[in-house]
Amino acid sequence: MTENVGGIDRIARIVVGLLLIAYAIPLWFPATGWNWVGWIGIVPLLTAVFGYCPAYSLLGISSCPRRAR
Repeated sequence: MTENVGGIDRIARIVVGLLLIAYAIPLWFPATGWNWVGWIGIVPLLTAVFGYCPAYSLLGISSCPRRAR
């Protein structure tokens, strides 16, 4: 598994993941029947932590800067 998630992409995934998880925990957001959807925020958090996105691999995308050899 090589890294395919770059710096700015990681920050965006962390922010989105934390917001979704905050929505799942009805402390700051009103409790609705759809709060469980917020637990999907775990996926962007994990991809940011590991620096690897399986969807990017399938599509042949990488947001990592090219490294000099």
